[in-house]
Amino acid sequence: MPADFYPALKNASRLLLEVGLKPAQGQRFQPTGFADLGAAQYTTPEGTKMLLVESAQSVANRLERAIVNGDGVDVRPELMGLPYVRVQLTGHGEGVATSSLVEAHRLNSPFIVTNEAFSKPFLEKSGYRKGQVISWSKAAAAVFHFDPCALLHGVFFANIEDGRLRFPRAVTGFIEASEVAEAPSGGVKNNHFDPSGEIRAEGESRDVYSNVPYSRLEFTARDIRAYFNIDLALIRGYGLPAIADQLLVTLALYKIRRFLEEGLRLRTACDLVIREELTATAPASFTLPTTAALAEALPAMIAAGAKEKDLLASPPVLELKTKTVKKVVDKKASEGPKGDE
Repeated sequence: MPADFYPALKNASRLLLEVGLKPAQGQRFQPTGFADLGAAQYTTPEGTKMLLVESAQSVANRLERAIVNGDGVDVRPELMGLPYVRVQLTGHGEGVATSSLVEAHRLNSPFIVTNEAFSKPFLEKSGYRKGQVISWSKAAAAVFHFDPCALLHGVFFANIEDGRLRFPRAVTGFIEASEVAEAPSGGVKNNHFDPSGEIRAEGESRDVYSNVPYSRLEFTARDIRAYFNIDLALIRGYGLPAIADQLLVTLALYKIRRFLEEGLRLRTACDLVIREELTATAPASFTLPTTAALAEALPAMIAAGAKEKDLLASPPVLELKTKTVKKVVDKKASEGPKGDE
C-alpha cells in the first residue's frame, strides 16, 4: 500500500529537511568533541563563526537507535516484520545478543559475516563473487532482503570475498550552530576526606584519589539547526520494486521524526528541544507526514513488501549463533625489547 505522501517526491532527486533547535534550559550547550581536536569550530567564507554540534556519524547512530526497542537489539513493536539479523553469542560471549540494527558495521559485523548461515545465502542472493563484475541491483536487493536499514544507513562488506561491495548512506544528518561564542567554565573533583590522594585502595596504583581541578568549554549560539538529506535518486537507482523505495523513504522519515522527538538529549550538557517545526527545503512544496501517520503507514508497507516474492526475508529475523573466543595477548611481545636487546 503506497504512502500518500510518496507521489509528491517522484520528480525529486533528494529530500532536504531542516529544523531549528535550542537548549532546553539556558543558553549554553556542549558540542560533540574529537580526539586531538576538541570541538569542531570553523568559519564560513562570509566570516560567520560556526560549530559542529553533532556529526553525521553520530546522527547516523542515533537514527539507527530510533527504531530499536528500548536498550535492546530488536525493532520496536510497530515495526515487527521488518527484516534484520539477530545473533546469539556463545562461547566466551555466552548470553550476549546483538543484531545488525545495533552493530557498528551492520550486516558486515564480524559476528554476522563470519557465520555461514548468513554469508552463504547472502552471496547466493547477491551474486557477488571475487573477481567478477558486481550486479549492484542484485546486491542491493540482497541487502534489502536481510536488513533494509543496512541499505538505508550504508554498509561496506569489507569482510566478504574481496571487499568491493559498498553501499553509501541514503539518509544523512548533522547539527551545526552559527554565530557561536565560547562559554568557558570549570570545576573540581573533590576527595572529601583526603585532598592529597595519599590514601587509596590496596592494589590501586593510579593517581585518581586527589582533588582534580578541570576546565570546561561550552558554547552559546544565535542559531542551532539540524539538517537531514534523504537521497531519493540513490534509492531509486538500486532498481528495487516501488514498495521497497517507499518503505525506505517512510522508514527514514520515521527515524528522523523519532530522533527529533525523543533523542535530542545528546549529552549531559547538550539537551536540545525543537524551536521551529521540521520543514522540507527541497522540494519546498513537500508536506511532511506526522510521526503518527508514518507509524500507521509502516506496518501496512512492511506487509505489502512481504507479499512481493523474495523481497523481504521470511521469517523476517534471521537468528544466528556465533561462537566467540577471547583474544590472547602476548604481553612479552607487546612490551617489546628491553635494555640493550
